[in-house]
Amino acid sequence: MNKKNKDIKIVIELIKNGRVKKTELAKMLNVTETAIRKRIEKMEKNKTILGYKAIVDFKKLNLFSSLTGIDVEPEHLWRVVEIIRKMNNVSAAYLTSGDHVIIIEVICDSVDSLISFHENLSKIEGVKRVCPSMVLEVVK
Repeated sequence: MNKKNKDIKIVIELIKNGRVKKTELAKMLNVTETAIRKRIEKMEKNKTILGYKAIVDFKKLNLFSSLTGIDVEPEHLWRVVEIIRKMNNVSAAYLTSGDHVIIIEVICDSVDSLISFHENLSKIEGVKRVCPSMVLEVVK
């Protein structure tokens, strides 16, 4: 198995379980734990792996979340992306080729603050449309 395929296998296992032990990964790939540690450090350094996070059922914490599509005028895209990157309520953001240019995951402490967040988002120069979908249940 070449390095690229090993990296892919490591990433897939980390996606399935971000807490997987490096010793387990080493056994799966028939390499040393040191080799796994170095591959992961390299992928973190070169921004292949951007971070780690828990999958959370926000309802159990009395929090509210949405997956929100944002349509942006092309000339304002990167400025809007930079604004979104700095927003505390945004836990993830993606540029997409689907129905919306940007998809974000938003977490708020109340429905009212979620509504307010989306209203403020729609006021950013260059934002044409905001399409929130409130998360009702986390299934995976």
